[in-house]
Amino acid sequence: MNTSLSKILILCAAVLWGTTGTAQALASAEAHSVAIGAVRLAVGGGLSLLTACLIQRKNVDVDVRRLPILPLAVAAASMAAYQPLFFSAVIKTGVAVGTMVAIGSAPVLSGVLDYIVYRKKPTKKWLLATVTGIIGCSCLLLKKDTQIDVIGLGMAIGAGASFACYTTVNKKIVQHVDPQVGASLVFTAAAVLLIPCWFMYDMSWLVSLNGMGIALHLGILTTAIAYVLFSTALKSVQASTAVTLSLAEPVTAFLLGVFFLGESLTLVNICGAALVLASLAFLTYSPKSSLNQEVHI
Repeated sequence: MNTSLSKILILCAAVLWGTTGTAQALASAEAHSVAIGAVRLAVGGGLSLLTACLIQRKNVDVDVRRLPILPLAVAAASMAAYQPLFFSAVIKTGVAVGTMVAIGSAPVLSGVLDYIVYRKKPTKKWLLATVTGIIGCSCLLLKKDTQIDVIGLGMAIGAGASFACYTTVNKKIVQHVDPQVGASLVFTAAAVLLIPCWFMYDMSWLVSLNGMGIALHLGILTTAIAYVLFSTALKSVQASTAVTLSLAEPVTAFLLGVFFLGESLTLVNICGAALVLASLAFLTYSPKSSLNQEVHI
């Protein structure tokens, strides 16, 4: 797949992910953050992805001996951990702060993992785009009434680490398994890991129209479709680059917070969003002369 097209697919996935915090904010008070994460995985992994694989006659029952078992297990555990960490962080810190810290911390962690696992040094282009994007994300938080919850902050960083870990090992998975099949296996396994949550938290909110709508939105759009796009793109994009491009998520979350949740907007916030968008455009742009050549630091 063309590298530029792959980067665009990642940006589309990030925009879809950016709607998760707002969707949770619109859920009923009975919907616990951990329960929402469990439902998201159940719908996205157990229903949407597996159904799509069966419809397209993908060979889900592949030879177990050929499956990258360890990467699949790590990816599933990472996604299972990400759900309660991210949604709990959003509850404690707010949509904008929780999303920014989670995704803003992920590029640095992913760059470290990329070097450890694949021995790939970060490029100058990635470093510049990542630093610019993180500065921009930080500017999105500069508000007079911003209050940081320490526990929520720790949860958000944990979510960022989980996402970085998932992306790094997923790079290995898509080298052996069809991206759609791989995503279905990972999210189904992650959903199984969170089965106890269905018995620990109140799930009555699911029977309402609001609850069903949020569950379908989170499961189909922000999980099934978004992660298939992301996994497909990982075939031709480095894990660290993919995570940096995911900085489109906090910008989306911030804009949704402004226009749908009534959050305030300042000039500094606008400049921050512009910095993030500029970093994404810079990282996405791949001139023909550099498609097959990378300069490392």
